[in-house]
Amino acid sequence: MKKQSKNKAVAIFEGNQIRRYWDEEKELWYFAVMDIIQILAQTDRPRKYWNDLKIKLKAEGSELSEKIGQLKMQAVDGKYYLTDAADTETILRLIQSIPSPNAEPFKLWLARVGYERLEETADPELAINRALKTYLQKGYSPEWVNQRLKSIEIRKALADEWEKRGVREGLEFAILTDEITKAWTGMTTKKYKKLKNLKKENLRDNMTNLELVLNMLAETATTEISQKREPKNFDENKKVAQAGGNIAGNARKDIESKTGKKVITNKNARQLGKRDNLLYK
Repeated sequence: MKKQSKNKAVAIFEGNQIRRYWDEEKELWYFAVMDIIQILAQTDRPRKYWNDLKIKLKAEGSELSEKIGQLKMQAVDGKYYLTDAADTETILRLIQSIPSPNAEPFKLWLARVGYERLEETADPELAINRALKTYLQKGYSPEWVNQRLKSIEIRKALADEWEKRGVREGLEFAILTDEITKAWTGMTTKKYKKLKNLKKENLRDNMTNLELVLNMLAETATTEISQKREPKNFDENKKVAQAGGNIAGNARKDIESKTGKKVITNKNARQLGKRDNLLYK
């Protein structure tokens, strides 16, 4: 299994957080078993309960535990650890082994979660509306959220263009993204995140309005140049990424020379204050 997707990392059941991950290739949800155990068994020692349950299931000849894999998910300390995770079908089978008054409501909740994701696949606008509500609930300003949603649209267009040019999702996407970032910020994505004191957090969610706009310019320019040049291999795609990033980089330098202020800030969403609109100051 891959590491979880951050923007879908948590779901809520009756006020309780359940860590989850959507596998794009398999089109399946995976849920943190420990979170579910804690809710259904209503225990403060979910790990012991789960270990005892696995022993019991194995003794009964059940193969359920063999269908459970591991994913890196964020713990309460903010760090990521491998934790047992299972798809919806396996979780439903697990629920049958746990006597709990929450069993039936939880089954309905699982069905609704799966249905919502299928809805979003058929109608992406639903996903956008849910993202809008999520950002607003987190305290981001409507102005910043509008920019952020536009940046998602622009990133999707760039990803589609890269796929069209034979770029493979994953490592190659990351390399090209890094080329764009270096070209417009003067630093690698890793250094940019380190500057903002980020670890696993989404970099764009911690950009000011101006940083976000310039990043959008860099990605839009890369898409447009790629469509014009039609790169045939990865090296040509790297040159296009650098060219697109340079356009935003020149804009950044021009803004800095005219305002006397640095565009790139070391402040993240927490330090800036989400209600301060993540404004460039």
